[in-house]
Amino acid sequence: MAEIGTGIIAFASAFAIGLSAIATAWAQATIGAAAMGVIAEKPEEASKLLVYIALPETIIILGFVVGLLLSFKIG
Repeated sequence: MAEIGTGIIAFASAFAIGLSAIATAWAQATIGAAAMGVIAEKPEEASKLLVYIALPETIIILGFVVGLLLSFKIG
């Protein structure tokens, strides 16, 4: 019975990291496309837009932390 619980926790850990990676990629693609349009019209806004492009990285960091905490629960 312990193997079933361990497998579910491992799957949840992989699920947390995988979904957060997909969400980060989607967010960065959307923000990056919009940022390139703004930079083409207003190049002086480029430094502000770099923050917006880097912001979704926190999603994958949080997903990694959740996955790591679940992995530590396995033992």
